[in-house]
Amino acid sequence: MQALVLEGIGQSFTLKDVPVPMLAENEALVKIKAAAFNRRDWWIRQGQYSGLKFPIVLGSDGAGIVEVTGSDYTKVWTGKEVIINPSIAWGDHEAFQQKTFHILGLPEDGTFAEYVKVPVANLYEKPKHLSFEEAAALPLGGLTAYRALFSRARLREGEKVLVVGIGGGVATFALQWAKHAGAEVYVTSGKGSKIEQAMALGAQGGVLYTDDNWPQQLLEKAGGFDVIVDSALGDGFVHHLDLANPGGRIVFFGGTAGDIPELNARKIFWKQLSILGTTMGSAADFSEMLAFVHEHGIKPIMDSIHPLEDAEAALNKMDTSTQFGKIVLRVGQ
Repeated sequence: MQALVLEGIGQSFTLKDVPVPMLAENEALVKIKAAAFNRRDWWIRQGQYSGLKFPIVLGSDGAGIVEVTGSDYTKVWTGKEVIINPSIAWGDHEAFQQKTFHILGLPEDGTFAEYVKVPVANLYEKPKHLSFEEAAALPLGGLTAYRALFSRARLREGEKVLVVGIGGGVATFALQWAKHAGAEVYVTSGKGSKIEQAMALGAQGGVLYTDDNWPQQLLEKAGGFDVIVDSALGDGFVHHLDLANPGGRIVFFGGTAGDIPELNARKIFWKQLSILGTTMGSAADFSEMLAFVHEHGIKPIMDSIHPLEDAEAALNKMDTSTQFGKIVLRVGQ
């Protein structure tokens, strides 16, 4: 089979022939029809991710058709159109993942290939209203945003939400999920065009975080936020304490702008704020997300679709963060 292989840090992807994965019991072989990039793939290529190993086939997001399964009991899946949950071996606790938890695409080979093997437990029927490309855009980013908003921040209808750094996959899903849940959503970005795109999707408004007075602008527009979703951290995080309404929840799942700065903890206890960390999501989160997508007929926002052989140029869009929504790869014909 053909696969995009990353041989080392800073290397370009190589499209090459590799063996079809061998299945263990309760695993399935999925013929990939479409896959999608995540910022995770970009960080791995930069060498700034834990547990690096090479060569590796990246890719956490994927949708396709089940070719075969590793046991008679699970053959009911053969021939079905599926979407893959990349959150593997979460464990028995909804509140946190177990130590053996890992994400598809490192340490195990992922979806940037004609075939991928995954645990049968991580297969879900593809939502019928989604194409393979749309379905492939959904898993990692959609799951991360869903858990952040609903399992962790307990978003309620009518609340005000701030999505920091709109444009990336998770942030765009957070905007979609919050809007369909009946929230009023505002965004920040370094580009005015992305704020305009977010408003076209239903955001109430937004500000440029490159402006010195961006926190004041947000307070004037919204008056404060019940939920703040952040993937950057860095110096801007300190302003979240002032932007949050009493009882507000600040939830974050990344740190692309650096560490959390020194905070005035008095604001946290006096305003009864919650600062919540989150990572990926459980099987229950994934099932609930799919039900939410089905109920509201949601389609992921896709920046662009590329053939597998153009993956290098596609991933390079992340170098300048010019994308809005998911970058998708079409695999095969």
